[in-house]
Amino acid sequence: MSPSESPARPSAPRTARARVRAQLTAEIVDVARQHLASSGAAALSLRAVARELGMVSSAVYRYFPSRDDLLTTLIVEGYDALGEAAEAAEAAVPREDLPGRWRTACRAVREWALSRPHEYALLYGSPVPGYTAPQATIAPAGRVGMLLCRILADGLASGAVAPPGDDADTALHPGLLADLGLPEGTGIGSRAILAWSGLFGAVNFELFGHTNNVVDDHEAHFDHVVTRLAAEVGLTPDA
Repeated sequence: MSPSESPARPSAPRTARARVRAQLTAEIVDVARQHLASSGAAALSLRAVARELGMVSSAVYRYFPSRDDLLTTLIVEGYDALGEAAEAAEAAVPREDLPGRWRTACRAVREWALSRPHEYALLYGSPVPGYTAPQATIAPAGRVGMLLCRILADGLASGAVAPPGDDADTALHPGLLADLGLPEGTGIGSRAILAWSGLFGAVNFELFGHTNNVVDDHEAHFDHVVTRLAAEVGLTPDA
C-alpha cells in the first residue's frame, strides 16, 4: 500500500478474523496517537509502536506498510474528529440563527484543539519531515471550511447575507466556489477563505503560545475574533 492510499479502519467487520484485524488496527493507531503526545509526529516509528504492543515489527507492517501510511490514518481520523465535533455542535443551533451557528462551530474547533493539542498539532502544526499528505486527506481537511460555507450559503439564500460585490474571487482557484457551494463573482468566496484562515490562525496562535503575555483572557479574545470574522462575511448579529 502506498502513502496515497489511506488504510481506513474496517467498519462493522462480519467475521472473527475481520474483527481481530479491526481491533489490532485500532490498537496500533491508539498507541501511535499516544506517541504523538510523548515524542511528536517526526519521531513516530512503527518499530516503537510494535514494541509497546508486544508485537514483532513485521506484524505491524502487515497493517501499516510504512510510517506514512500510519501518519495518513492519524491525519484523516484527526480531521474527521475535528469536523464531526464542529458539525455536531453547529447542528444543535436553530437553522435560522446564522450568527449562532457560526460562533458555535468556531468555538467547537477551539475546544477540540485545546482538548487534543497533539492531534491538532499534527494537522495544523509544522509539517512532518519527509511526509507528503496524499489525496485521501483533502476531503477530511475541508470539513470545517465546508461547514462554514454552508452557513454562508444559507445566509445568501435567505437574503440575510449580502455578498460584498467585489472582484476578490478572481484570485481563487477555478471551480473552487462551485465546490464550496458559493456563487461566482460576488467576492463572498474570498471572504470565506479569509474567515477560515483567520479561525485557524487564532487557534494556532493560542495553542502554540504566540499570544502568551499578549492576551490574558483567551476565550474572550477568541469570541471577539470570531465575531469580527463573521462580520467580514456579512453575518452581523441581526442576520
